[in-house]
Amino acid sequence: MKFVKLAHGSGGEETGELLNEILFSKVPERLKKVPEGLGIDLPDDGAVIPVKNSKIVVSTDSYTVNPPFFPGGNIGMLSAIGSINDVVVMGAKPIAGLDSIIVEEGFPIEDLKTIVDSLIEVFKKEGVALVGGDFKVMPKGGIDRIVITTTVLGIAERPIVDLPKEGDLLIITDYVGDHGAVIMMLQMGLSDVEELKCGMLRSDANPLTALLPVINAYSEHINACRDITRGGLGGVLNDWAKNVEAVLVIDSDLPIKEPVKRYSEMLGIDPIYLASEGSALFSVSSEVAEEFLEALKKQGFENARLIGEVRKSEKYKGYVLMKTAVGGFRIVEPPRGELVPRIC
Repeated sequence: MKFVKLAHGSGGEETGELLNEILFSKVPERLKKVPEGLGIDLPDDGAVIPVKNSKIVVSTDSYTVNPPFFPGGNIGMLSAIGSINDVVVMGAKPIAGLDSIIVEEGFPIEDLKTIVDSLIEVFKKEGVALVGGDFKVMPKGGIDRIVITTTVLGIAERPIVDLPKEGDLLIITDYVGDHGAVIMMLQMGLSDVEELKCGMLRSDANPLTALLPVINAYSEHINACRDITRGGLGGVLNDWAKNVEAVLVIDSDLPIKEPVKRYSEMLGIDPIYLASEGSALFSVSSEVAEEFLEALKKQGFENARLIGEVRKSEKYKGYVLMKTAVGGFRIVEPPRGELVPRIC
């Protein structure tokens, strides 16, 4: 690797390889986390810092979505939602946030106001205090329009660590791939298709704070939880399989909307690798899985469904397998390359 490529920012195999080379392998083990906490020793959506009788969960993320305005939202709301969700899926209630905005000289002030207003509106609706931040301007051509970084802090009694257990069942809260499909279509010049114009297909960017009552009620039975962003469902599943050296087996009938399937197929992209911004995946103890699924539906996640399980296998340790229509299996590879650049 002599030069940074777009694929290094995809959240897939190349991202992991680069980060391991330039960062993870360079930091001493004792400095990868605070005592009794969680940090880059197990890369997750955020870090855990113990304080007295509870734990602080903190997540930071940069957003470079292209285009910055899209059906269903804009980069401002996306940056607030994304960091809030990163904290929620670790079992924490978001309480405070910070933002850092870098904008290109010549960027329209009205567009900037709309973006910032939407960021503030998300924090306001979710009861998250906006406690600090930064603002910078780069010369024309020094940056492509606008980049936003958000940091969100939350409090959790029992943070969720992404370590699925053998026998767990995999439950997803909603359809997958909507956000990635929308951005992909816009980048491919398909902004005039009927599904986008009529609102049938739009980004699913949405806060996941409504999950917290269910997470709190079943915290002892949740062994992993992740929101499905860069790398899509395929990326999350492969991360988990590698973390615990198990085999994850999933159904082929996944919750993917018909327009997402159709346009993904037309553009040669498997929707299992497309990002969602309002869906989460859980690995839950089998004895409570059905009850947990019903609790999700009662909480408003009516599209939640069981999609697979965690199995022990020496032959396929660290792999994700999808059942085929004829009764066999195919390997779901980790995401590689840059399917859709600057998706979030």
